[in-house]
Amino acid sequence: MKKYLTGRTVTTLALLTAVVSTSAFGSMMVAKADTPAATSQGTTAIHAKAVPSPRLLTPTNHTLLMIDHQPQMAFGTSSIDIQTLRNNVTGLAKAAKAFKVPTVLTTVAAKSFSGPIFPEIQAVFPDQQPIDRTTMNAWEDQRVVDKVNSYAKKKLVVSGLWTEVCDLSAVLSAIDQGYEVYIVTDTSGGVSKEAHDMAIERMIQAGATPITWEQYLLELQRDWARSETYKATTDIAKEYGGAYGLGIIYSQEMFGGKEGH
Repeated sequence: MKKYLTGRTVTTLALLTAVVSTSAFGSMMVAKADTPAATSQGTTAIHAKAVPSPRLLTPTNHTLLMIDHQPQMAFGTSSIDIQTLRNNVTGLAKAAKAFKVPTVLTTVAAKSFSGPIFPEIQAVFPDQQPIDRTTMNAWEDQRVVDKVNSYAKKKLVVSGLWTEVCDLSAVLSAIDQGYEVYIVTDTSGGVSKEAHDMAIERMIQAGATPITWEQYLLELQRDWARSETYKATTDIAKEYGGAYGLGIIYSQEMFGGKEGH
């Protein structure tokens, strides 16, 4: 068919194509211009306010669930160095304690197989007896669920061993029952990096929000003018926050540095 097209026909087709394309583009431009979010100058008509996102964690809008931080579980963890894990877990626990976040501790087969909860965690919550389970999924133990429910918080922050078993099953179960779940990735660990990473990805796909323990600490503080928790926040950062903590020590010692006003 191509050989029967004359020069005039080709020109006509090209013009028609241009007209159709221009019309379609014009329609798209009109549709975009008609949307409420745009002005004649092309800028968005957003009137923002200096208020935090409801997605942010606060000391009063969530419960922390710490699952199976026990020796036997740590022995099988290879996605994170165990010394680093213990450091991070302690920072997380102390952050929750400093901000008076309701915290649920739970273990699996503590007497018969996995051993006691990390002593660092127990030291932060000396009067709290972890709920010991037989189930790998903490959310299948009614005592754990009842304890979480008793605090009446919409958001749930989860940390535990192993990521691909105990964290994953609890997170998916809580999400399906209406909780907004945040998973602390660097206070959790799996039997391999791939197992940990794939579990985190699966939780994210289900709606969980990944965070780190230091992010958690600073998200709860969020304003250095909050003097009632300033010292606790900086003390935790200095002891467990690595380079950031060292920077705080340096600034305080060298020239009395202090964040905020």
